[in-house]
Amino acid sequence: MGLVGTLLGVVGFGLGLPFGLLLGYFLFIRRAKQEDDDPVVKDPIIRPLHELDSKTLQAMLTEIPSWVKHPDYDRVDWLNRFIFYMWPYLDKAICSTIRSTTKPIFDQYIGKYHIESIDFDYLSLGTLPPTIHGVKVLETHEKELVIEPGVRWAGNCNISVCLKLFSFKVKVQMFDLQMFLAPRITLKPLVPSFPCFANLTVSLMEKPHVDFGLKLFGGDIMAIPNLYGFVQDTIAEEIANLYHWPKVLEIPILDNAIGATKKPVGILHVKVVRALNLLKMDILGKSDPYVKLSLSGERLPAKKTSIKMSNLNPEWNEEFKLIVKDPETQVLQLHVFDWEKVKMHDKLGMQVVPLSLLTPHETKEFTLDLVKNLNPNDPHNKKNRGKIVLELTFGPFKEDSFSSVFDGESKHSSLRIDSRDAPSDGGVLSVTVECAGNVEGKHHNNPYALIFFGGEQKRTKVIRRSREPRWNEEFQFMLEEAPVNEKMHIEVWSKRKGFNLYPKEPLGYVDINLSDVVYNGRINQRYNLINSKNGVIHIELRWSTV
Repeated sequence: MGLVGTLLGVVGFGLGLPFGLLLGYFLFIRRAKQEDDDPVVKDPIIRPLHELDSKTLQAMLTEIPSWVKHPDYDRVDWLNRFIFYMWPYLDKAICSTIRSTTKPIFDQYIGKYHIESIDFDYLSLGTLPPTIHGVKVLETHEKELVIEPGVRWAGNCNISVCLKLFSFKVKVQMFDLQMFLAPRITLKPLVPSFPCFANLTVSLMEKPHVDFGLKLFGGDIMAIPNLYGFVQDTIAEEIANLYHWPKVLEIPILDNAIGATKKPVGILHVKVVRALNLLKMDILGKSDPYVKLSLSGERLPAKKTSIKMSNLNPEWNEEFKLIVKDPETQVLQLHVFDWEKVKMHDKLGMQVVPLSLLTPHETKEFTLDLVKNLNPNDPHNKKNRGKIVLELTFGPFKEDSFSSVFDGESKHSSLRIDSRDAPSDGGVLSVTVECAGNVEGKHHNNPYALIFFGGEQKRTKVIRRSREPRWNEEFQFMLEEAPVNEKMHIEVWSKRKGFNLYPKEPLGYVDINLSDVVYNGRINQRYNLINSKNGVIHIELRWSTV
C-alpha cells in the first residue's frame, strides 16, 4: 500500500498542478484580459455634490486637490496647461533618454543565462501627463528654495520589453501606470550663476502610491490573488527606503568651482624667513626690500612684511595668517619690492606657491627663485633676481560630522553641540550680512550696514532707495582666542545721495552675543533693530577653528 499510495500521490500532483494553473489562467488572467479588451466603455455617473451622502463625500476627500484642503498650497493650473501642451515632446525626449540609459544595462545580460537579445518592443508614456494638485513654498532663513508639489499621474503608458531566450521570444508589458507622490524639492545653495542654484535635492514626504498592470504572455499576472498587493507594497516600501524623508536624492547642477559661494576651509600659516642675493636698485646704496603676500581670488588687502633698509640678504622671520577657501586651486602670491620714499616702489621679483603642494598640518620649507613675471617665455626671467625662503603650513578647519535629522543630510558641518567646556583656541569668525527689512529713514532710504568688532570696522555696499535691502556680503575676522564673552555691534545707516540736504541718518543697531556661535558653530537668524520701529536684519555667523 505504501508504494501504491506514493505512486498515486505523484500522479495526482502531476495532473493537478497543470490543471490548477490552467484553471487559474482562465478564471483570473484570461477574464481580466477580456475585460481590458472590452470596447464598451460606460459613461461615468455625474451628480452634483449636494446630492451625495456624507459617506460618499468622505470617500472623495482623498481626490480633492491640495489647494482646496490646505490654504498654504497654491493652485498651478498654468503649470498643468504648460505640461499638457509640452507632454508629446517630453514623452519622446524622456523615452529616448530611457532607451539610451538602459541599452548598456541590457547589453550586460546578452550572452548570459542563454539570453540572445533584450530590447524595447514598444515604449511610450502615453497621452496623459502628470498633474500637479498644488504647490507649497516653504520659507527658510537659508540660501535655498523649498517646494512641495502634490504630483498625481494616472497615465496610459505602454512599456513593452521583448526578451529572446532559447530562441523563444518572451514579452513583458507594463501599462496603466499610476503614481501619487508628495515630494519635497530643495534648490540650494542659491548662487549668482545661472541656473542660480548649485544642487537639487529630492525627498518624499509621504510613502508613494504606485499601481500598474503587468502582462506576461498576453495575460495580466497582476490579477493573480495576493500578488497585486504584494508587488504594490514592495515597490512602495523600496522607494520609501531610498527617498522617504529625511533621506534625500541629491543631484549636482553646478560644479563647486562655478558660481558657488566658497566658505573658508582653513588657515595658511606663512613664515617669511629671508631673501638672498636681491637686486641692487638704489644708485648710492643697496635696496630696501619688503614682501607683499596674498592669496589668489581674494579682494582683501595684501599682507606686508617690515622694510629692511639697505640689505640685499634680509632676514624677516615674520609670520602671517591667511584665510583659505579653496586649497586645490588657490596659490600664494609673493611680490618683493624695493621701498622708495618719494617715487613708486620698484619691483624686485615675484613668485607663486600652489596650495595643492601642501599637506595639512605639515610645515614645508620653500626656497624659490624670484622672477619678473609668470611668463616662461619672457627673456627677463632668465636674469638672476635672488631667492626667497618661506615656511608654509596649511591648517584645515575642524569638521564635526553632524547629521541633521531635519535636513536629511550628513554633510560636514562645523556645528558643535557640546558646550560644557569653553573653547580657548583661536579661529575665524565669518559674518554674512544677508538682508534687512522695514528699515525706513526720515528723509532718505539708501541703507548700508557697519560691523564693529575687535577694533575693526567692515562696511557693506549702499543699496539705493530700498526699505528691504539685500546685501549678501561676507566678512571674516581672524582671532587668537574664541570670542566667548564678546559682542558684535552692527549698525544700519542711510547715506545721503545726490543733492539731498540731510546728512546720513541711523536706521537702527543690534548687539549680538558671540558665545552662542562659539558653542554651536553657526547661527543664522533675524534680529530686531534697536531704535527702529519695525526694522530687522538677517545675520549669519560661523565660527571655525583649526
